[in-house]
Amino acid sequence: MPSWTQRPQASAAFLNPALVAAVTATAARDYERASSGALMPWPMAFVVAPLVLHRPTRRVLPISTRTHLANWVAAHPVLVAGMGARCTSLASPVREGLRFGLRHQMLTIEHGFLKSSIPAKSHPRGELADLIKAASLMGRWTSKSEPSTVFALLGVRP
Repeated sequence: MPSWTQRPQASAAFLNPALVAAVTATAARDYERASSGALMPWPMAFVVAPLVLHRPTRRVLPISTRTHLANWVAAHPVLVAGMGARCTSLASPVREGLRFGLRHQMLTIEHGFLKSSIPAKSHPRGELADLIKAASLMGRWTSKSEPSTVFALLGVRP
C-alpha cells in the first residue's frame, strides 16, 4: 500500500481506514444482532468491504435479508465474477481498516471473531448513509449462512 502522500486523492478518500473500519464494525455489529450473539468471523471483513464499497454492487444489493444469497448471486453473475479480483485488490485497505478499528476500539477480536463496539444510533448522510446501510445489510445477510457457503457462493477463498 503506498503512503498517504502517494495515493490518488479519490482512492485515499474512499478507501481510508476509518471508513473501512466503520463499514466492518457496522457489519460485525449487525451480524452479531442477527445471529443472536454469534460474532462475525474476521475473514468476512474481506468480503463485506468489496460488496459495500463497490458502487455498482452496492446499488443492486437486496433491500432485505429475505433474498437468499444464492439467488442474488445467480441474478448478478457479472458482479460476482469480479468479486475475486475486488477482494484481492481491497485486501490491503481492509487490513488497514481492521487495524484502525482495533486501535480506536471500534472492533475487538475474540477467539478469531470480530466484535463491534460502535453504537447503533448514528445518522450519517449522503453516500456514507448508503455505505453504512449496505454494511448493516451485509452483516445481517451473511449471518444467515455458514461463512464457507458465503465464500463459495461469491467465488472467493479466505
